Amino acid sequence: QVHKLCQASAERILDEFHPNLMIAIGGGGYVPARILRSFLKRPGSPNIPIQAIGLSLYESLGTDEVEEPGTKVTRTQWLDLSSLEMANLIGKNVLIVDEVDDTRTTLEYAVRELQKDVDEAASRLGRLSEKTNFTIFVLHNKDKPKKGHLPTEIIGEGKYLAAQTVGDVWINYPWEATDIDEHDRMAYAKK
Repeated sequence: QVHKLCQASAERILDEFHPNLMIAIGGGGYVPARILRSFLKRPGSPNIPIQAIGLSLYESLGTDEVEEPGTKVTRTQWLDLSSLEMANLIGKNVLIVDEVDDTRTTLEYAVRELQKDVDEAASRLGRLSEKTNFTIFVLHNKDKPKKGHLPTEIIGEGKYLAAQTVGDVWINYPWEATDIDEHDRMAYAKK
């Protein structure tokens, strides 16, 4: 299902977003970003590079498989601001990839902090005239009120794509499964 959602979204991403670079939000955005890369490849063009950032909003409840949203986004991995990574974002079309838009808090944080870092790098390098465009792809958007907010130039200008909108239910992705056979059995039974 994840593979097919990425495949079905790829043409629109290429035609409307024209990404030069993907930033996968870990851990849920890693797998969709890698699958997307295969579908975004155009003959004669190089693969779209993937950078990774780690953000965590969920807190384990201990014994239950289901996690509850936390209240604070925590950086577990970020782009190295002293390297060329930030300079490589300036003036690019950057596709931010995550698995689910639940509360939107993580996406808000990612866009805000990446934009701030790109603006600082552009200022430092004298490249203020080069605009970086951020777009977002998620596998699933949960149809519910959001705590986080995205800039108008993303949400209001068609720079946000959810492959599928679902109800406010817990989604157990295959990369979270400790027993993939049981995971598949329950998926087929729609549990």
